[in-house]
Order: sequence, then C-alpha cells, then structure tokens
Amino acid sequence: MESICRHVRSGRAAIGAAVGLAALSLAALGLAAGPAAAESHRPVHHSLEGAWAHNYVLVLESPAKWPNLVVSEADAKTVAAIEAKQISDFFARGLDPEVPALMTQIDGLPLVQGQRRSRVLIEPADGKLPYRPEIRKQLSGPPPPERMDNPEERPLTERCLTGVGQPPLVSLSFAYVLQIVATKDAVAIHTEYGDEVRIVPITDRHGPKSGYTPMGDSIGRWEGDTLVVETIGMPDNDRVRIGPFFLVSGDAKVTERFTAVSDRELLYQFTVDDPKIYSVPWRGEFSWYRTTKGMYEHACHEGNYSLPNILAGARHEEALRASPAHP
Repeated sequence: MESICRHVRSGRAAIGAAVGLAALSLAALGLAAGPAAAESHRPVHHSLEGAWAHNYVLVLESPAKWPNLVVSEADAKTVAAIEAKQISDFFARGLDPEVPALMTQIDGLPLVQGQRRSRVLIEPADGKLPYRPEIRKQLSGPPPPERMDNPEERPLTERCLTGVGQPPLVSLSFAYVLQIVATKDAVAIHTEYGDEVRIVPITDRHGPKSGYTPMGDSIGRWEGDTLVVETIGMPDNDRVRIGPFFLVSGDAKVTERFTAVSDRELLYQFTVDDPKIYSVPWRGEFSWYRTTKGMYEHACHEGNYSLPNILAGARHEEALRASPAHP
C-alpha cells in the first residue's frame, strides 16, 4: 500500500455546480432530447430519486488473509478496523484531519443485500485489480517527477476543479450524500462532496468531444428498473483516484448500474473497461441507503489558496539542489 500511496497527489475537490442549475439543465435537455429518448424511458418500481448515503469503509481489493467476498460479522469488524486505520494514517500523514475523524465513526464493511462484503471488487474473482504488467511495475517503483512549473499542470483535484463525482462513484463515498433527480429525458446525479452535478441524457449517442467535462461524457438508458449510465472521455491527466486508490485513464469506458432493490437500498454496480491500464475489464458493487440527511454546500478552496505556496516551494527546493552546499 505504501508504494501505491506515494503516487497519490493530495488535493481537495470541487467544481461550481448547483442542484438548482441542474434542474434548469434537465428542462433544457428535455426540450432537445426528442422522441427516441422518451421511448427509451422505463418507469421504476422503486424510485431512484432522492438522497442516498452510507457510512462504510470501502475496501476495493481483497484484504490480506480475507480472500472471500462475503465475510462473517466478526471478521468484518476486524477487517474494517485494519482498513480504517490504514486510511486514517495515510491522510494524517498529509496533515488532513477530516478523513481520520470520519474513520472513528465508520459503521464497518459494506452491507449489500444483507451480506457483509470484504471488498468492492467482484470481478476478477480473486478480488485483485487486473493491472497490466507494465502499469503494476510503474506502481511498485518510485513515483514519477511532478510538474511544478505551471499551475494548470497541477492535478485537477488539487486545484478544486474535480471532486468525487467522476465515475465510478467509489472515492471517499462514505463522506457525502448522493442525490438523484430524474425526468423523462435525463437524470441528474449530484455528489455532495465537491458539489458536482452530472447531467445524464437518456440517449444512445454521446455528444461532441468539445462538450466533454472533467467528469467525461455520460449517457443513460433504462433496462427495466435499472438505470444504466455509460461514461467516456474523462481527463487522462486526472487518472489517479484516491480513497480507495485506483487508476482510470482517458481511454476508459465506465458503465454504471443504479438499481433500487428496495425502497431503502440502492445497489450500485459498475464496470471499468480501460485497456490502457488493465488487462481485462473489472467490476465492483456496493449499496447506498436512503437517508434523510440534508445536502450541504461543499466549498473547496484550500487548493486554490495553496497553489502559490506549492509553486514557490518547488522553486525553493530547486534552489537548494543547485546550491554548492547541497550534498
């Protein structure tokens, strides 16, 4: 884990999006979507609309000594304590007090239709991300040098331009409420942490690349009671995801499935098809639960305020290395 964590660049996330604007955008999309989109809509038995949340620590890959996907309540407590401490320690080393505080209040491992799950990843069956050999070698080695000359070359999360709204919705998902608003022709997926709104038109055609956002380009369709969302075109320079750590390149296609299996539980399933990074597609799933918690504005500013210090710190380190006294 330590070798992987060295590749993670710290940062916070947000873009300026609001639910009120999302409602206006949905109305506009409804006017433009046309009859084909309307015909593809299917009513759901259990509504996806509303607010959803969970308070579980998400372990992406199979934990050491616990290879089984489903675990007992006793083992679940042990695994959750180990993983929560690792997450807490990682963020504490970055002087981030928020996540360590949340980890003290976690409700253990995810509960999916009554089963305690040791991990999110369900395929491959061994519970390990199927990195290509050259990618795994890169992750096990020293991190590549960071670009410190131009603020626009810094990570998007560090600059508060992206949050946790990029699919799949795994990153820091214990820390926010997920809100879904649906109309006949489009669905809005709002992630509280980062305050991002993804507008998903019900259509079978992606838009032009000029319209892609930092969250890529998403289109949706209904398969019975399940909303299926396909996203392409996410930024290649924003491939690193944290909490848990994994990679999603600009060549990836992420397919998400949202199914309300009851009035209370929303089963979230996703597939990452990214041949640049992984040897085969991989799938994961976990559940969200309906909540009465309110949605609050998440304002990210620390990255914006810190950029001058980040660049100035790099110039200082360069000066030290150039100094005759430098060993």
